[in-house]
Amino acid sequence: MIPVSPLDDLELALRMGDIADHITGPRFRALDLRVREKPDRTPVTDADTAVETAVREALRSARPHDSFAGEETGGSVTEGRTWLVDPIDGTKNFLRGVPVWATLIALLQDGRPTVGVISAPALYSRWWAAAGRGAWLRRGPAGSAPLPLRVSARKSLADAYLSTTSTRTWDVFHSRAAYLRLAEECWEDRAFGDFLQHCMVAEGTLDIAAEPVVNPWDIAAVQVLVTESGGACTDLRGGTPQGGTGALSANPQLHRLALKVLSTAAGPGTT
Repeated sequence: MIPVSPLDDLELALRMGDIADHITGPRFRALDLRVREKPDRTPVTDADTAVETAVREALRSARPHDSFAGEETGGSVTEGRTWLVDPIDGTKNFLRGVPVWATLIALLQDGRPTVGVISAPALYSRWWAAAGRGAWLRRGPAGSAPLPLRVSARKSLADAYLSTTSTRTWDVFHSRAAYLRLAEECWEDRAFGDFLQHCMVAEGTLDIAAEPVVNPWDIAAVQVLVTESGGACTDLRGGTPQGGTGALSANPQLHRLALKVLSTAAGPGTT
């Protein structure tokens, strides 16, 4: 197999983002949008499945030796190179007409994210990063100049702006009490949710993003974005977020402080 450069992989991921945008854009707020409920009671739309199928086929053509794992059509992370795709992160927003949703595309090499693209066409925004190449944001139409990203420099939880996805999930997967303790120590908290909060950490407009449960396709793209912007992105115990046991993004100092607070949880379901 011919070696592929990180920039070639990034360029491919950006092209996959274009493919996704061409599908999701016309289906957003479409009157004939089809929605069904998956066994875990989360919704999936015809746009989700169309994006994942199109991206999977395009990647199979461009990188036939790579593995693929997606939220809707399955697959698993293997040794070597695996592409991860979340066709629409924020499906509930998408089907309700809320513009906060995005396609997430990431490349894992031996389990480590090396390329990430987060494309949010309804927000006119696209974030991307590659290992050793920095993190970037393009806001506006294609062709707009990208901006380099850097996490905030705040040092104290008392000055930190915190976000999560849903406080209800903390009851099930970690500890609502632990999250509320963290919120009480921070300057302010909101629920920007999903991909957006981690992207905002990478931008430096938000200081901490914390959620108690993630899937690999939820976190891989934003993990490399946060890391390349100078931050840390781990699970709630300081390990890899690929294991599903939550995600915590922040600058290194706030990350250490937030981990300490969250570690006081007694266990899942603690209130």
